[in-house]
Amino acid sequence: MKFIILTVALLAVAQARPDAFDAQAETREFKSNVNEDGSYNYQYQTSNGIAQQEQGVGGQYASGSSAYYSPDGELVQLTYTADENGFHPQGAHLPTPPPIPAAILRGLEYIRTHPHQEERQERRHGRF
Repeated sequence: MKFIILTVALLAVAQARPDAFDAQAETREFKSNVNEDGSYNYQYQTSNGIAQQEQGVGGQYASGSSAYYSPDGELVQLTYTADENGFHPQGAHLPTPPPIPAAILRGLEYIRTHPHQEERQERRHGRF
């Protein structure tokens, strides 16, 4: 779990292409705590606007956030949780699925409101 989270953090940093400003970046703040019960937390900030923080219980649960500036200067922010149900990122930069077409929504609503109609038709025709 820690390896996955560290990898995500490093990928976020790697996506911001270094320029002269990034090449000279320094760590402004770094804190890290690992407790005997397996819980941990860490945070860091760099002089070029990269920030990451996370807390959790090793191998069970984690939540955190990261931020960095894209090559075009836009602030990219990500929050996430990771647990037995997987990794759940949230951020305005992440792709979202297209909306469900109205016809599909109507069909799903019809199915929801008529759950046994197919079963009744089969009984009428002796197939059940």
